[in-house]
Amino acid sequence: MVVQAYILIQTDVGKAAEVAKEIAQVKGVTLAEDVTGPYDVIVRAEARNVDELGKLVVSKVQNLEGITRTLTCPVVHI
Repeated sequence: MVVQAYILIQTDVGKAAEVAKEIAQVKGVTLAEDVTGPYDVIVRAEARNVDELGKLVVSKVQNLEGITRTLTCPVVHI
């Protein structure tokens, strides 16, 4: 079973479009869009399990230049 999550991202001023474009190329990211509001980019990602999702966020997403903060929201099916 695949674990899916939304990753809400805050970026440096003026970097949202660049970050969205770059993060869309990361393996495991299925959608990346720059938005307005308290977050600058919203990403939909998937991984094989929660540990792999954590690795994706910490080692690939958070290391991208221009990202200042992330909030990961795993999808649940109730």
